[in-house]
Amino acid sequence: MAHTVGGCSLALIFIIVLLLVKANIDACKRGDVTVEPSHVISLGSAVNISCSLKPEQGCSQYPSFNMLILYKFNRRINFLHGHFLSSQVTGLPLGTTVFLCKLACSKNKELRICGAEISVGVVPEQPQNLSCIQKGAHGTVTCIWDRGRDTHLYTAYTLQLNGPKNLTWWKQCDHYCDHLDLGVNLTPELPESSYTAQVTAINSLGSASSLPSTFTFLDIVRPLPPWDIRFKCVNASVNKCILQWRDEGLVLLNRLRYRPNSSKSWKMVHATNAKGRYDVLDLKPFTEYEFQISSKLHLHKGIWSDWSESLRTQTPEEEPTGTLDVWYMKKHIDYSRQQISLFWKNMSMSKARGKILHYRVTLQEVAGVKVTLQNITEHTSWTWVIPRTGNWVVTVSAANSKGSTLPTYINITDLCGAGLLAPRQVSANSKGVDDIMVTWEHPGKAAPAVQEYVVEWRELHPRGDTPPLNWLRSTPYNVSALISENIKPYSCYEINVYALSGDQRGCSSTWGNSKHKAPRRGPYINAISEEKGSVLISWNEIPAQEQMGCILHYRIYWKEQDSNSQPQLCEIPYRVSPNSHSIDSLQPRVTYVLWMTALTAAGESPPGNKREFCLPEDTATLGQAPDRLVQS
Repeated sequence: MAHTVGGCSLALIFIIVLLLVKANIDACKRGDVTVEPSHVISLGSAVNISCSLKPEQGCSQYPSFNMLILYKFNRRINFLHGHFLSSQVTGLPLGTTVFLCKLACSKNKELRICGAEISVGVVPEQPQNLSCIQKGAHGTVTCIWDRGRDTHLYTAYTLQLNGPKNLTWWKQCDHYCDHLDLGVNLTPELPESSYTAQVTAINSLGSASSLPSTFTFLDIVRPLPPWDIRFKCVNASVNKCILQWRDEGLVLLNRLRYRPNSSKSWKMVHATNAKGRYDVLDLKPFTEYEFQISSKLHLHKGIWSDWSESLRTQTPEEEPTGTLDVWYMKKHIDYSRQQISLFWKNMSMSKARGKILHYRVTLQEVAGVKVTLQNITEHTSWTWVIPRTGNWVVTVSAANSKGSTLPTYINITDLCGAGLLAPRQVSANSKGVDDIMVTWEHPGKAAPAVQEYVVEWRELHPRGDTPPLNWLRSTPYNVSALISENIKPYSCYEINVYALSGDQRGCSSTWGNSKHKAPRRGPYINAISEEKGSVLISWNEIPAQEQMGCILHYRIYWKEQDSNSQPQLCEIPYRVSPNSHSIDSLQPRVTYVLWMTALTAAGESPPGNKREFCLPEDTATLGQAPDRLVQS
C-alpha cells in the first residue's frame, strides 16, 4: 500500500484489530448485539439495533428482573425487561457511533453484554482535476487529483494507466490519498503515443471514477532544470557575453531571464535549439546580474522545467563616459596668494562603468604654456594655493581600469564678481525634516545672459569635521530648487545662489534650516567693558548642537539691580554683530544686571548667564569698576 491510515503503520493497525477482536469475544459472552441492515450506513439512513441474552446468562438471583439497557456512547436510549431488546436509531452523525447493551440485575449493578460500532459516511465524490507528470526523461509518472469531500469512511484509491500495445499499469493507495507515483518511466521512442490515466475511489457505500486524462510523452514530461551554468564575455568586453549551460538531450526550447541585482523585474528571452548557449548583447558594464534558465521538449506543447539555480556574476568594466560635475571655492590668503578648493561629485554607476581608481587634476595659467600643477588623487576634492594674479583654468577627469572620462574645464573666476548677475530675493523655507526649498528671482536686465544657476549649501556651524560642500545645477529658467542632500534637522545652512554667464558669476546668499526650535540656552557673556562712555558687551557663541536652527537675532537685556521694573532690551541682527555689541543707555554709578538671549524663527531661548556692571562716572577701564558673575 502506498499510504497509511492516519499516519499509523500497517503493523500497528493489525495489532489494534487483534485486540479489538479479543475484547469483543470477552465482552459478548453473555449475549449478542446485531445491527440491521449494516454496520456501515449512508448519512440519513436508519438502523435497527437488537440485543439478546444467551441462555442461562440472565440475572441468577432474580431471573424475572432481567432489564436490558441500550446506551449510545454513555447516554441511555432504551431499556426493556426480558431477554431481548430491539431499537430503531435515526439521525446518526457522520463518523463512528458506539452502542453498548447492558444487563441490570439491580439498581446499582449493570453487567456488560455486548456492543457495536456503526459508521456513517457518504459515497465518494468523483475525483477531479486528474493530472500526471514525469520529472525528467528518466523519471517516473506521478499523478495527482482532488479527492472531493471527506467520506468519513475508509476509502481506497486505484490509479490505472493504459498505454499503447494494451499495456496497463495500476497502483492503489489508502484513505485520504490524493497522489500516487506509478513507478513507470515513459520513454521518448514513441513521443506522440497516447496514454490514458484514470483514478477510482471506492468505499463500503460505493465508488466513483474520474474522467479519463489522455496525454502523450511530450505532454507530461517536465525536463530537469538546466545545470552547470557559466558566463563569460569575449575580450573582457560587455559588447558580447556568452551564457552556457547543460540540458537534457531532448530539450528543444529554452527561456532565459536575467536582471541586475538591484532590479525586481526580469528581462525574458526565448531560444530555440540553443544547444546550451546564448549570446547576451544588451548588458550594462560593471553590473552584477542574476541569470536563470528553463527548458521544454517541444515548441508548442509540454511543460517548462523549473527554473535553474541562479547564476550571479558581474560584467566587466568599460571606459567611463560623460564628464565630472565640478565646483570650486576661492579664499584670499593675503595680498598675493589665494586658496583654490575644487570639489566634484561621484559619478553614477551607469557613467563610471567600473571602479573609479583615481582623478586627474590639472591647474594652468591661461597665458602660460606649461601645466603649472598636475595631481592624481583618490578623493573628490583638492586644494592648492596659487597667485592672485593671472587667469587660471582647471581640468578634472576620472579614470577606471579601462580608460578616462573627457576632462571637465573650469575657469577660476570671482564667484560673486558680476554684481549685475546677482539673483534677487533669495530665500529658504523648510519643506520637511530633510528638505529646504530655495527660491530666487532672475537678476533683472541681466537675466537673458544667464546660462545656468548653481545652488550651493554648507552647514554654517558644523558639529564635527569640516562639513561637505553640496551643490546642484538648475536651468536658467528655474527660480527654485529643493535641496535635500546632507540636510539635517535643527542645523543652519549657508545657502548661495550663483548665476553663471560665460566666465562671469554673480551671487546672493541666505540662511536656512529644514526644522527649527528655540535655542536651548542664551549666549554666555564673557566680558563687559567701558569704551568712551559706552558699554561693550562680549559673549561666546552658543554651541552648534544647542542653536537648534538658524539664529536670527540676539537680545541684550538690562535693568537696575534689585529693581522690579521691566528690563530694557536691545535686539541685534545676528549677522551684524556675531560676538560683541555696544550700548550707551547705562547711567553712571548705577549697578545693572545684564543677560542675553538668542532667537530663531521658532522662538526665544532661555536667558544666558547674568552679570552685574556699574559704569563709573570718570573711568575708562573695567579694572576700576565692579564686574562680577551672578548665578543664572
